[in-house]
Amino acid sequence: MQHPESSQGGGTAAASGADLVVDLRRLSAGMLAEVGGKAANLGELMSAGLPVPEGFCLTTEAYRLVTGVPDAVNPELAAVQAALRMAQGGPGQPDSAAPEATALGIPAPDIPALDIPALAAKARAAVVSAPLPPEVSAAVERAYGQMGPDVPVAVRSSATAEDLPFASFAGQQDTYLNVVGAVAVLEAVRNCWASLWTDRATTYRASLGIDPAEVALAVVVQRMVDVETAGVLFTANPVSGRRNEAVIDASPGLGEAVVSGAVNPDHFVVDPAAGRVVERRQGDKKIAVLAVPGGGTHTVAAADHAGFCLTDRQAADLARLGLKAEQHFGAPQDLEWAISRGGALWLTQSRPITTLYPVLRRRDGAPGTRAFLCFSLAQGLTRPITPMGRAAIRQIASSVARTAKIPVADPREGPPAYADAGQRIFIDFTTPIRSTVGRAILPRVFDVMEARSATVMRRLFDDPSFAITLRTPLPLLRRILPAAARAGVPEAVLRGIFRPQAALRRLDRFTRDFEAALELDLGATAQAAGVPSARDRLAHAEGLLQRRLFTIVPAILPLAALGFGLLAVAGKLLGGNRWEDLQGVLRGLPNNVTTDMDLELWRLAAAIRDDPGSRAFLAGKDTAALAAAHRDGGLPPRLEAGLSRFLDRYGHRAVAEIDVGMPRWSDDPAHILGVLANYLRLEDPDLAPDVQFSNAAEAAEAQVERLAAEAGARGRLRGALVRAALRRARLFAGLRELPKYQLVLGLAEVRRQLQHVGADLEAAGTLDQAEDIFFLDFAEVNEVLDMAAGPSPNGPGQTGERLRALVAERRADYDRELGRRHIPRVLLSDGTEPEAAQTAAGGIAEGALTGSPASAGTVTGVARVILDPVGAHLEPGEILVAPSTDPGWTPLFLTAGGLVMEMGGANSHGAVVAREYGIPAVVGVPDATGRISTGQEITVDGGAGTVVPA
Repeated sequence: MQHPESSQGGGTAAASGADLVVDLRRLSAGMLAEVGGKAANLGELMSAGLPVPEGFCLTTEAYRLVTGVPDAVNPELAAVQAALRMAQGGPGQPDSAAPEATALGIPAPDIPALDIPALAAKARAAVVSAPLPPEVSAAVERAYGQMGPDVPVAVRSSATAEDLPFASFAGQQDTYLNVVGAVAVLEAVRNCWASLWTDRATTYRASLGIDPAEVALAVVVQRMVDVETAGVLFTANPVSGRRNEAVIDASPGLGEAVVSGAVNPDHFVVDPAAGRVVERRQGDKKIAVLAVPGGGTHTVAAADHAGFCLTDRQAADLARLGLKAEQHFGAPQDLEWAISRGGALWLTQSRPITTLYPVLRRRDGAPGTRAFLCFSLAQGLTRPITPMGRAAIRQIASSVARTAKIPVADPREGPPAYADAGQRIFIDFTTPIRSTVGRAILPRVFDVMEARSATVMRRLFDDPSFAITLRTPLPLLRRILPAAARAGVPEAVLRGIFRPQAALRRLDRFTRDFEAALELDLGATAQAAGVPSARDRLAHAEGLLQRRLFTIVPAILPLAALGFGLLAVAGKLLGGNRWEDLQGVLRGLPNNVTTDMDLELWRLAAAIRDDPGSRAFLAGKDTAALAAAHRDGGLPPRLEAGLSRFLDRYGHRAVAEIDVGMPRWSDDPAHILGVLANYLRLEDPDLAPDVQFSNAAEAAEAQVERLAAEAGARGRLRGALVRAALRRARLFAGLRELPKYQLVLGLAEVRRQLQHVGADLEAAGTLDQAEDIFFLDFAEVNEVLDMAAGPSPNGPGQTGERLRALVAERRADYDRELGRRHIPRVLLSDGTEPEAAQTAAGGIAEGALTGSPASAGTVTGVARVILDPVGAHLEPGEILVAPSTDPGWTPLFLTAGGLVMEMGGANSHGAVVAREYGIPAVVGVPDATGRISTGQEITVDGGAGTVVPA
């Protein structure tokens, strides 16, 4: 067997092409390009002293010799690679799930436009038909011969884009078991090379944007174990996320039966530290895959599948091996294992578990198990948040903490309870759920905000890790009451009760003052220069985040809370469960900035409808072409004027608008132009949103009078109180949208200042483009400005090179996180996801399409699943099915027949707007976008909280 001259430097001999075969014992993680992920991981296992069958690796150099320089040796393969590369980074429309990634400069693959199976078939044929170089044949035959005469081996594919931290590619290339003889080994090698181009692997690589020309495949040849039992081992629970549990699936015979899903295996959950099996479930194990003497495998009916095929001792020993592998790699592992007939334990493969959500840690290292709530999901945001977006929210969170007299070491780092993982924001809420007051208040708030989160919270109450330690409200009151008094909250509430119009006038003055304070006050340096400096702009942005934006909450939220509080008071006075009756009062609410925005957009559509030129222009182009026409000044005059007026007032809004890194509508009005085109499809005047809104307001006022009359039948005073409470509820409940509106206005100003700073850094050559600043944070930008102001030991060129590399890395990370569909609502510090753990235990009925009632009414219609509203097409009357919504989605509501959301509660943003528009809505439906298909007919019952396929 050939070996590299030295294992130092990651196997440079193999990399140079001098060696085609390398002993597994000489492999390491640094040799990924030469031996692929599977082989490199096997070498790491062996270096950690773990039991791995002996063998060798045929390096990627052999694959490259066979496929050659594509345009010179293998033109068929070159054509496939060119087509895939064009779709991933070249011309083409981005898919519907990633338009804003494109706006951030991240290319989106045009995968749906390709015939992947046809391309993959061409690539496989090109590889299989390529002649085998004699030096490759000789190297394999020599290495195989040194293992012994006709030794049974496993031949496994090992791709360079495989078993990576962000993409495991599990099972996407082929493995051949019990291969006997050099000729059979070479045939298996060729088939492994061809399997690099299976339909699934090709599609997966394309979806991740991996350059097809950069991927190569090595082949592992290992001595077969005389297997008695085999299976898979996860060193962390892949369902619940628990990092202190190992999960083992086992079945008699070769592990292929378990890996392929052909058998229901025995299932074990083990505490590896204690060496104790904590759960076991017997599978039927009706078949077994066995080695055939002379080569190959066959599937047989299991002779005896009664009882477990592993003892508890064997399960515990496997879990300990897995723990050692995890400690060596520094991350949870998905391993394949086998137990020989002599009882020896072997590991045959290891890859990272890529589906686990990252573990959260408090910044101050608080001990014990902690519970973290996903703030991103509470805001209806499933997508990741840019680095600068998270940096901005950290500073706002620090402002909140300081208001409550909670020490914050560095405002840029956020308060102790702040954490982020997977580029989403989490808040440690362990302290409130360990207190009687917190348990009484927090779940009730989320009942009407994000109901599924409230359900998960309540499940934690029975967990001994979160037993009540604080039974008095005094500590909370000592923090809240002084802050509320300083902000004038009691005065605002009393004014709202007794002088509601005066309360609204005072609020109007506050919003005008707030908007005026957003403007940059030019300092002496800026005045002398005639323009603000980058330092001035950055300081102003941080000042808004740290001192100004949070003042919105105590100034506005008390009146909105008063509105819903008075609604509850009216319900008490009416008696019984009157939620469905009270919902009618919340339709057509005044003082709702989001409703005003949507209706203003509808009025613009009505004006365009009357202008033939504008109407024809909108009807004939897609959103990208419309946005380009706007940028070039090519829109028809009436459309241009109306759009400009709309953007002057609402251009600071966006989808995912709490992230300062996201483009605003004023930056890119493609979404708004697409919505306007969609509105023009609504032909029935009775369905016009302004008409429906007016009708809803009249119906709500009539409902107030009906309920007041009902209460008045039990006493004149009761009737008067119900009428007053409901009228104030209508007056103030719409203000629920105003705090976020004002907050986003401030964030838009922060974004504008950062764009100017980014433009300066682009002009200086420090950044490639101004938008790159959103992939840095405030500390890093300040550091760059410090370097620009004085002599830099590294020089400006090196500083720019370092920053550009950092931005590129973060853009790639962000791009990968855009593909993450599942975000935990609550996550414990040991990695446990309580909602998933409960579902796995059978706490939620499988297949049930149930959620929280959000807007009463029943509608049957065609579903339209939309993951991102930008460029989305929604026909009038279709039922919108979405992961979540924020104000950027609400223009779609005007023509929707109903709404189904995966997130939200009865008072979440989407629910409030749906009620105002009078469309039935159910929120908090688990995995709605996966369980409902576009074009499927469904019935939405917004009163019962059910979604039923028709």
